Amino acid sequence: MVKREPIRGEYSKYINETRRAVPTPKSMVRPDGSCEFGTFDKEFEEMELLKLNGPTALPNAFNRLKLTLWEATEVHFDNGILLAVVCDMGIFGKTLNVFYDKRTKTTYCWDTDLKSKDTQIAPNLIKGSVAFAKTDVSFVKYVNTFDEGKAHLSGSHKGKCLITVPRKDKTAVAAMKENVGEATIDYDVELTRISDPCVASIPFDKKRPRPLYSQKDFFKAEGELTFNGEKMVSNENTVAIIDDHRGYYPRRAHYDWVTTLGRYNIDGEDMYLAFNLTRNQSIDQARYNENILWLEGTSSILPPVKFSRNPETKDFKDYQEVYIKDQYDMVNLTQKVYSINPMITHAGVVNIDYYITFGELEGYIRDETGKKYDLTGCVGMGEDKTLLL
Repeated sequence: MVKREPIRGEYSKYINETRRAVPTPKSMVRPDGSCEFGTFDKEFEEMELLKLNGPTALPNAFNRLKLTLWEATEVHFDNGILLAVVCDMGIFGKTLNVFYDKRTKTTYCWDTDLKSKDTQIAPNLIKGSVAFAKTDVSFVKYVNTFDEGKAHLSGSHKGKCLITVPRKDKTAVAAMKENVGEATIDYDVELTRISDPCVASIPFDKKRPRPLYSQKDFFKAEGELTFNGEKMVSNENTVAIIDDHRGYYPRRAHYDWVTTLGRYNIDGEDMYLAFNLTRNQSIDQARYNENILWLEGTSSILPPVKFSRNPETKDFKDYQEVYIKDQYDMVNLTQKVYSINPMITHAGVVNIDYYITFGELEGYIRDETGKKYDLTGCVGMGEDKTLLL
């Protein structure tokens, strides 16, 4: 990666200085059990969020059950998008693979639970740390060397999966039980960092050290994916974003998210570009968020955004529009959703309404100089998630 200076300009006045990255402390948890909050310039060597003092209303002995951990990656191939996840929700673990076929606008989801103790989440993202989970029908494995600007992702899933095809006669949620089929997916990709990392520790509570930590990185991807026997090989356009995510969610929580990533022609030059836009329970959206525009070798910070939908995702049949805007005209996007993957879990103390959305973008993003990047036609992926834990 050729490193360039971060972008600054006339729109920088809309960016709170807390969003500017500062040197990363060695540990995210201070000796007194409090948490480091803010935006940081590289990976933490030590995370150890179980050592936080009082992140929830329960005694510290319950921290293990309340901490949510995952490492996830979106990989964009020419014909499809892979989402690969290893997750530990405290009371259970998960391997999750989702594949969106761009050609047919069909989403395939393999979702397998396992015991929390059998789910390995990497202690950090450096020096070859490993995140790994394996079941009889699946595995997902990360080898993290972010200190060298690298990571390796491999995995597979076979057998029963949810196949979501847009239809006018019934909502995707209502059709879930009818759309179960079988498919296979295998992948192995090497990732090389393209731009600056986005490392944020976001407070979710004014009184407690309840953090949401997220590190998101934009990568060039090299390797291959095989879906139902069809091999897809990477090329110069194949890119990925890794999301390493750790936090104590409040009992009731909601977040919205949208991204795109690829290689686009900008002012006559082919250039890698991606963005991340999220709205969550941050106690101060301006100071603590993870909104960013990545370009090759540099980045530009984006302000807080709001999401609205027509129709609501739970009512999705074959089309939806998601509107993502800020108050300064830096972000003005519509995601035209053609397919979703609903994952609904209502199981006693855990209730999750989670929708992954796929479709085309319309609109633009400005960097901090005011330069406008027209993203119309780019494939956008998003989430609409509500938790009751």
